[in-house]
Amino acid sequence: MDSTTGEVRDSGPLAVSCENLAFSYPGTERPALSNVSFEVRAGEYVGVVGPNGGGKSTLARMLNGLLAPDSGSSRVLGVDPAVEPFEARKKVGVLFQNPENSLVAPFVEDDVAFGLENRGAPVEEMRVRVRSALRAVGLEGYEKRETHTLSGGEKQCLALAGLLAVEPEVLVLDEPTSMLDPPGKRGLLRILDGLRGNKTVLHVTHHLEELLWADRILVLNEGQVMSEVVPSVLFSDARLLGENGLVLPPVLRLARDLGLDLPEIDSSEELAQAILKEMGKRVIR
Repeated sequence: MDSTTGEVRDSGPLAVSCENLAFSYPGTERPALSNVSFEVRAGEYVGVVGPNGGGKSTLARMLNGLLAPDSGSSRVLGVDPAVEPFEARKKVGVLFQNPENSLVAPFVEDDVAFGLENRGAPVEEMRVRVRSALRAVGLEGYEKRETHTLSGGEKQCLALAGLLAVEPEVLVLDEPTSMLDPPGKRGLLRILDGLRGNKTVLHVTHHLEELLWADRILVLNEGQVMSEVVPSVLFSDARLLGENGLVLPPVLRLARDLGLDLPEIDSSEELAQAILKEMGKRVIR
C-alpha cells in the first residue's frame, strides 16, 4: 500500500479473500452484505470501519463459518468457511466485543487450555502453550486466578490468550475494546500492536484512533466496501468520513489541524507525544 495515495500493493501470500459476498438476515429488506470483495495478504493489519448496521460484524462472523453467504465466496488460507467451518476455525480466531461470552472455565489456565484440550494437544505441550499465551497478553502469574475476579480488560486479554494458544494464523477482532475502560483499552491495544507482522489481523472498530498502525482500512457501509485506503488518507478526507458516518476523535482532529505527519506516527502514545511537541513549538514561537 502506498502511504500517500492509498494504492494497494500486491505483495506476500494471500491470507483472506472475499469475492462478491452477499448476505441478508431473514425478514430484512436491505442486505447486510452486498457484493463485498477484498483481499488481505499474510501479515497485514487491516482495519474495518463503518456505521452501525454497515455489515462489519456480519463479515467477521462469515470468516469463521458462523454465517454462510447467500452468494459469493470467501477463503481463509485456501479454506471456504461456509463449506469447512471447523477447518476454517483452526486457521482463524475471532475475538468478540464481550469477553464474558468467550470465557468457559472457572480458572485462568483452564480457560486458556480449553481449545487445546478440544484438539487433543499433549499435556506437556498444552502447559507450554498456555504459559506462552498468558505471557504474551501480560497475564503471566494469573494461572490459578478465578476468571470472575478479573477486570474487563483482563478478561478480554484472557479471551485473546485462549485464541493465541491454539495458534490461528488469522485473527478477526470484532470491536474488541468496546466494553473496556480506558486502562483496559490501552493495555489490549499495546498487545495487539505487538501482533503486527506476526499474525494477519482484521480489526473491526468504531474507534478510528485504534487503527493508527493499520496497513490499510476498509470502509464498510450499507453492506458494501466504499473505500480501501491507508489511515492517513481516511483521517484527512472529510468527505469520505462524513458520507460513511465516521467521526474523527478529538485527538485525531487536533493532529490533522496541526499538520502532523500521521504516517510517521505508530501508536496512540506517539500521537500524544507528537501533539505535545508540536504545540510546545508553537508556544515558543
